[in-house]
Amino acid sequence: MPDKHYVSVDDLRAGLYVHLDMKWFEHPFAFSHFKIKSQEQIDIIHSLGLKTVRIDPELCDAVPVQSSQTTVATPPSGLTVQQREASAAASPIMVAKRAMMEQMRLRREDAERVEKAFVDTAQTIRDIEKNLYSRPAETVAQATQLVTKMVDSILNAPELAIQVMGDKMGGEELYFHSLNVTMLSLMIARAIALPVDAVGILGIGALLHDVGHKEVPDKILRKTTPLTQAERNFYELHCQFGIDIGKRLKLAAAVLSIIGEHHEFFDGSGFPAKLKAEHIGVLPRIVVIANYYDELCNPPSIADALTPHEALSLMFSKLRPKFDPKMLQIFIRCLGVYPPGTIVQLSNGFIGMVTNVNTARPMKPMVMVYDAEVPKDEALLLDMDREVDVNIAKAIRPMQVPREVYNYLSPRKRVSYYFDAGATRKEVPKP
Repeated sequence: MPDKHYVSVDDLRAGLYVHLDMKWFEHPFAFSHFKIKSQEQIDIIHSLGLKTVRIDPELCDAVPVQSSQTTVATPPSGLTVQQREASAAASPIMVAKRAMMEQMRLRREDAERVEKAFVDTAQTIRDIEKNLYSRPAETVAQATQLVTKMVDSILNAPELAIQVMGDKMGGEELYFHSLNVTMLSLMIARAIALPVDAVGILGIGALLHDVGHKEVPDKILRKTTPLTQAERNFYELHCQFGIDIGKRLKLAAAVLSIIGEHHEFFDGSGFPAKLKAEHIGVLPRIVVIANYYDELCNPPSIADALTPHEALSLMFSKLRPKFDPKMLQIFIRCLGVYPPGTIVQLSNGFIGMVTNVNTARPMKPMVMVYDAEVPKDEALLLDMDREVDVNIAKAIRPMQVPREVYNYLSPRKRVSYYFDAGATRKEVPKP
């Protein structure tokens, strides 16, 4: 085990990478270890009553002021925990830290509320998919009721946040492609201010866009290796199968066009009719983007899955001609460069996962940060819209992070999204 290096708090300067050997709630900083950037941070460390602070020489950009660094097995004592707690009770900086902790508690409550709504909706969709043939009229009415509820919530929300589901809310079996496509399509509809009646049609079409899969053998739908040409030809028939089923269900013509055209690409390279540009309906053009994105993130073989960041980057950089340029631009603008579910490295070296994106401020998402010194259930939630000293540096593939980090962040193997259509974010009153 390497020696621990401590310096006097009087020798601190900008550029030193310090570790505060205190519990996370005993100090006012967002992180328990960080590189000092300002005299203000040094002053705050002084106020904590520590005599010495542990530093990491390998991460430092400077040396202590008087080069008084010493190597010891244990740090010299400063104030006791009881003394620090008593001092903190009246400290304005600790009052601010407690306000930050309360804000994160409220965010965790919001996340639990959204995940419960997701589970309820996913179970409804499971019933719809199971009963569509046996109780068609009743099931179409159930689907319409569900979409109407989602549309009302999304269109009337002061702000819309897209949240990735955690691994504890039902597991991978609650992934529904149709739900993801519906949610993402409605997100675009809100952004372009689509008329309410059209949004309702879009929702039904997105929810039932793959209804023709019922006539395609599972061995084709679930095949994890490339389809043969014969299998591909049969698979492409699902669009026409869907139209035929939709007619029997007495779905509106506009809904049928979504079912029939959700694989048609803007450059004419899609199927089944190789429609091009404006020959594809406006609503199908929306569903095409949401559908393709979700298929990249959640293919039959999980090993082939792209991260949300990779999927969005691929669609923009290499596949752009396939999509309506305006709709694609809006889709990317709503999800941001780092969509929910993306593992990221922050500018200070910490690793986290984007948990949700406010579509009004997509470049400033919420990030859950891995910190071994903070319990997982109390994980630090950074609102990048409020952070001034740290930003997102880059995206990372989940397989590239250490196992303990992966287990802490707990990304689902399949990316499922849901929306928070609650009130504008709650604020903890400033002290």
